[in-house]
Amino acid sequence: MSSAIEKGVDGKHPTDETEQVRELGHDEYDPIGTAILVGIYFLILVALWIFMYFVEFLGNGPTVTGVLLTVVGLA
Repeated sequence: MSSAIEKGVDGKHPTDETEQVRELGHDEYDPIGTAILVGIYFLILVALWIFMYFVEFLGNGPTVTGVLLTVVGLA
């Protein structure tokens, strides 16, 4: 077979996938990358919330006023 899976990275020697797999135990796992991604997501969320506040509410009255019937558009 001549597929890229059968050949090695250099295209000549076959690779053994069992040699390349390395299991990480609970003590070796360090979720820094996941924490950074969650932090970036949180910062984007806060920035968009602040932007929404300035665009939607600053200097304007409340956008939804009146009783429940007015809010749902029945009146």
